[in-house]
This record gives sequence, C-alpha cells and structure tokens, in this order.
Amino acid sequence: MSIRLGDIAPDFEQDSSEGRIRFHEWLGDSWGVLFSHPADFTPVCTTELGFTAKLKDEFAQRNVKAIALSVDPVDSHIKWIDDINETQNTRVNFPILADADRKVSELYDLIHPNANDTLTVRSLFIIDPNKKVRLTITYPASTGRNFHEILRVIDSLQLTDNHKVATPANWQDGDEVVIVPSLKDEEEIKQRFPKGYRAVKPYLRLTPQPNR
Repeated sequence: MSIRLGDIAPDFEQDSSEGRIRFHEWLGDSWGVLFSHPADFTPVCTTELGFTAKLKDEFAQRNVKAIALSVDPVDSHIKWIDDINETQNTRVNFPILADADRKVSELYDLIHPNANDTLTVRSLFIIDPNKKVRLTITYPASTGRNFHEILRVIDSLQLTDNHKVATPANWQDGDEVVIVPSLKDEEEIKQRFPKGYRAVKPYLRLTPQPNR
C-alpha cells in the first residue's frame, strides 16, 4: 500500500513498549511523528531514539506525539530501551510499536524488498490532528535522520495551515515567508500582513513571519 500526502493515515491496533496502542485514538487531537527502524539493537536507531527522547519538550510545544516502530517483539524493545537510556544519557518517553507480525509495516509500506526483504526501511511520517499524512521521508538504513529538519517541517506546516503563506528554501522559524500567489487582493494582504511585504517579482512576495 502506497501512502500519499493528504491520505488518511491508516489506523491500527498493535502492541508496544507502553502497552496496546489504538493509533488514531492514541493520537487524539495531536500531531504525530511515526518513524520506523530496521531492527532493535542497531547503532543508528539507538542514536535516533535517544535524540527523539531529548526532544520531548520541543515536541510538546508543538502538540506532537512521537511513536517508533520495529519488527521485534515487546520484550526485545524493553531491553533495547535500557541500552538507549544508558548510551544516549536520556529516558525513552514514547512508545515503540512491536510489529513482529508486520501488520503496521504492510499498512505503511515499510518493507522495501530491493533494500531488505525482512527489515523495515527508515521511513518517517508526519500526521496532522485530522489524521492526514502531511510528510513522508524514507532514508537508507545507513543514514540517520535529521530531527532538526523534522521540527522545521512541523513549524512550517503549522504556520502555513494558519496563514496564507509558504516557507522558502532553508527557512527557519522567524525568517521571512512567501505570500501565496493566489492571494491578490491588496486590502486583504494589508489586513493579513500589517508589516508589509517586498515584491522581488510579482509572484515572489516576501513578508515577515506572522505569529504561529
């Protein structure tokens, strides 16, 4: 099953390191970051899960819940979490799905046979409170994810959901943003962007970032 942007994230019920998870119910009104790992006790994943735990406050500020997935069982996850806590100097504070039956992996197309026919790839999904998939990224097993980029994308999504703007290349929270080309009415532009804007080209209008 191929998941595209704007699709409703598939719901599921699965065991995890924090008990049984009914995914949509667990998400509630929060944003979600669902990310998969090839296997327990793998070095890159250990660093990723440790770093995610350290982002707890950053995620909380953005109303985001994190949830990981590996095809190993719960008892393996529990032992692995001890290693993560020890080696990454943190406490894992989010669930890790135990997808031993590959149910969630199949729903989210996480096994790519040309890469590995048994282990999940390093995929990540950002899901909004309406349960819609807003971003998908898949990394090779050899490359750890950039979680600062994940936070940046969430900031952009939350900003652009609330204002008629888009974020330019390499945008960071607080930088100028682009007024969407479909917004033409100058009175509405003045109302929405009281700090004004500069037109580099008629279709490229930059304005100070509105409050999120």
